[in-house]
This record gives sequence, structure tokens and C-alpha cells, in this order.
Amino acid sequence: MLPVYISHPDCLKHSMGDQHPECPERIGAVNDMLLIKGLLDFMQPMDAPLATEKQLAQAHASLYIHELAAQSPKEGTVQVDPDTSMNPYTYQAALRAAGAAVMATDMVLTKGAGTAFCNVRPPGHHAEYSAAGGFCFFNNVAVGIRHALNVHGLERVALVDFDVHHGNGSEDILHDDERVLMCSIFEDKLYPFCGNVPRGPNMVNVALPARSGSDALRQAVLEKWIPALDQFRPQLIFISAGFDGHRDDDMGNLGLVEADYAWITKQIVAVAQRHCQGRIVSCLEGGYVMSSLARSAAAHVKVLLGMDD
Repeated sequence: MLPVYISHPDCLKHSMGDQHPECPERIGAVNDMLLIKGLLDFMQPMDAPLATEKQLAQAHASLYIHELAAQSPKEGTVQVDPDTSMNPYTYQAALRAAGAAVMATDMVLTKGAGTAFCNVRPPGHHAEYSAAGGFCFFNNVAVGIRHALNVHGLERVALVDFDVHHGNGSEDILHDDERVLMCSIFEDKLYPFCGNVPRGPNMVNVALPARSGSDALRQAVLEKWIPALDQFRPQLIFISAGFDGHRDDDMGNLGLVEADYAWITKQIVAVAQRHCQGRIVSCLEGGYVMSSLARSAAAHVKVLLGMDD
């Protein structure tokens, strides 16, 4: 089966305001660039299903799931935290985003898809066990990871997160789960202002100073991530794919470029080929300047497809 590409029109309906950086146009920018580059010709497109309450409850408190549903407005917007709000379509979009991770897991583990890329929003890695925040409502990758562990019976699943912001929500949910290894690289002293002290022995957190650039990123991956991943021997790898560390994106200041995202993806693919038959599920997280987001995501997907030079 071809690698799968999962998205849904509902992801375009969630909006937090005309000036908000986490905007519906992000989905189209990525999709259009994958189309222009010819990458979608080598992928099987699929519509994201709605995650069920049972699936969500593997990563979130049931009370939180019900409270979030109850907050969904019939019109206008409801503020969830200072930079995160819901419109009438947000809850449905969040269910689609989490459902995409579940579908991707199923496709990779049982249908021979090999790899999957979920072009969905809202993003997820700041969503904690019982709290929304940082533009996130449900933790898409955590829902997918728990589905792989609890439903498919895997014993070891890795999560690698290269968003410019630390995935505090993923760490909150997964830090005490010895079946999971989480590797995170992020910019120090940036939202959510944590991650420097890992919350569990299964967390490999690397905080890079601002303006670190390509060399520091690559050194951290080779010295911190790869040895931990090889020792862990994951049976499946999830990626929180955030592209807001790009030098053109003012959300952060790491100074990365498309070649860095291609390089880091190559390292992850190599680990996957060594330990889990190349099986990878990647979910879109950050990236807020349309041009750099689209180029970086395309560079990432190209490597996932094995089409890199």
C-alpha cells in the first residue's frame, strides 16, 4: 500500500480569528506544496475520521473531554486560554485531528502503508491530560501512541518532537509510561517555558539556546536522540512535526532551514528502518509562515517517501 496522506475539510473550519497565527490557511499551504512537488502522486489520500471518546480517553481525562465538548459554542468564540479559543467548528476539527493519528496508526500497522503524514489542525502537542493550551485541544500523537500500545499491543513506541516549542502536553501524558520514549528538541526560554528538567526517565529533552542553528540541532540529534532511540528499539515512531524553528518563522529563533528538516527526518527514517520496518506516523504541529511551512513540510514528506536525493 502507498504511504497515506490524511486530512479533512473540517480542519479548515476551526478558526481563532483573522490575525491568529494558527490559521486555516496552514492546511492548504502544505497540501498545495505537496501537490506542486508531485509528492501526493505517491501517497494514498484519506479523510480523517472522528476520534471516539474511548480513543481520546486513552490520553485524556474523561471529565476533560466532556468539559471541552460542553464549551463548544453554537456561535461566536469561547476563550480556552489566552491564545487558544473555540469556534462552533473547533471541537469537530479537534476530533478529526486526533482521529487522523488513530487512522494513520491503523494504516501503518495493519495495512502496510509504511509511513503516514497527517496534515491536520488544530495541532496537539501542548494539550495535556486534562487541559487545552498553546493552540491545542487534544494531543493527537499521544492518542495515536496509546492506540498503538493498547489496541495493537505494541510494547515500545517512540515519539520525536522537533517543534520549536517543547511538547509539554505530550510529556504530561507520557512521562510515566515506560512503553514510550519521547525525544524533544526545542528552543530554550520559549513557550511553554519548561522541558529543561525531564519529568521522567523516558524523556530525552534537549533545550537549544536561541540562534543555535543547524550545527547545534544536528549535534543534539546525533549525541542525544539517536543513542537513546537505538537502545530503546521502537516498534513504531511518531513524529510531532513542527516547522516553526525555520529562520523565516518569527515564532522562534533557532534559525533552521528546509535542509535541516530533511536531515532530521533522514535520521528518524534510518532509526525506523533499523528497528521497526520503517514504520512512521507524522503529525503536523507548528509552522506559521505559509511559505516556509510549506517548503519545510514538503522536504519532510519527501524523505518519508524515500524520495530524497
